[in-house]
Amino acid sequence: MKNTPRQAGGGRSRKALVSRSRESIARGSKSFMAASLLFDKPTRERAHLLYAWCRRCDDIADGQDHGGTLNLSNANSKDRVEAVRILTHRALDGQPTADIAFDALGLVAAETGITRDMADDVIDGFELDARGWRPRTEGDLMRYCYHVAGAVGVMMAKVMGVPGDAQDTLDRACDLGLAFQLNNIARDISEDDAAGRCYLPTEWLAEYDIPPGEVMRPQYRPQLVKLAQRLVSMAELHDARARIGAGRLNFRQRWAVLSAANIYGAIGEEVVQQAELAWDHRIHTGFFDKIGHVFSALKETISGSWEPGKDPKWDRGKLMVMARMDGPVAGVPNTPIRDESVRRKED
Repeated sequence: MKNTPRQAGGGRSRKALVSRSRESIARGSKSFMAASLLFDKPTRERAHLLYAWCRRCDDIADGQDHGGTLNLSNANSKDRVEAVRILTHRALDGQPTADIAFDALGLVAAETGITRDMADDVIDGFELDARGWRPRTEGDLMRYCYHVAGAVGVMMAKVMGVPGDAQDTLDRACDLGLAFQLNNIARDISEDDAAGRCYLPTEWLAEYDIPPGEVMRPQYRPQLVKLAQRLVSMAELHDARARIGAGRLNFRQRWAVLSAANIYGAIGEEVVQQAELAWDHRIHTGFFDKIGHVFSALKETISGSWEPGKDPKWDRGKLMVMARMDGPVAGVPNTPIRDESVRRKED
C-alpha cells in the first residue's frame, strides 16, 4: 500500500488555505479581523490560518457555526473533542484531513514552529467543557482561561515570529489571552447561563450568596455586577503586563496587538459601565469605536507602554503546572511532561 506523502497543509495550495481562512475570520470575528489588518502580509495570513483552526475547533466542540446558538444535544461532546484532537494531530503530522481549517493549522505550524503541545493545550479547554466541568476556585477559572485563550496567545506569538526560547515574551502573550477571556466571560455570563454553563467559580458565588444555577435571577444582579467588576479588574492586570511584551515586537505587530488589547479591553469597560443592564443585550464595539481604539494604539506604539504597578496573581508558569497536574499520568517512568523546560530550576 502506498503511503500518503506528508505535506504541510494536507497538499492544499497555500493560496486556497489563506483565502478560506480570511473568509472565516471575516465572518467570525470583526474585532480580530480589524486588528489583523495592521499586520504585515505574511503575519496577517498566518494569523488568519491560525484563527480558522481555532474557530473550527470551537464550532465542532460546541455544535455551532461561527459562534451561533449552542447546540450540545445531538452528538456526544466528548467524541467531538476527540475528533478535534485526532484531526489536529493529523494536520500537524502533514497528513490531509479533508477539513480546510485543520489543513490551515498544518501549514501555519510548519511555517512558524507551532507544536503539538501548544495545540493540545487549547484542545484541553474544549475537553473541560465536554466533561461538563465547572470552576470551583479562582485558580480553576484561570486554568480554563489559559487553555482557551492564554495558550492561543502563545501560538499567536509564534505566528509573529517570537522564538521558542523567548519565554518571558511568550508569557506576556499568554497574559493578553487571559485578559481577553476574562473580559469575554464577564460579557457572556447570560449567554453561558442559557447554554447551561457558568465560568464564575463556585467559591465566588458562595461568597456573594448566589445559589448555583440562579446567576441570572434579577435579585442577584447587584452581586453579579460586583463579580463582573472582579473579572474585569483581573483582566486589566494581565492586559497591562501584555502591553510590555508587545513592546518587544516590530512596529506593525505591536500596533496590531495593542489595537486588539484596546478593543477587547473596551468590552470589559462597557460591562462595568452598564452595570445591571450589561446582560440585557450583547455588548460589542462599533466600527467607529474600533477606529478610535486603533488610533489610540498607534500613539502607544510610538510612545511605549507604562510598566504595570502590580503583577497579577496568576502567570503562565503556575497555570501550566496546574494544567499538567490535571492531565494524564505519563505512561513511562521519567517521561517528561509537556513543555517541562518552560520553567527550569535555578542552579
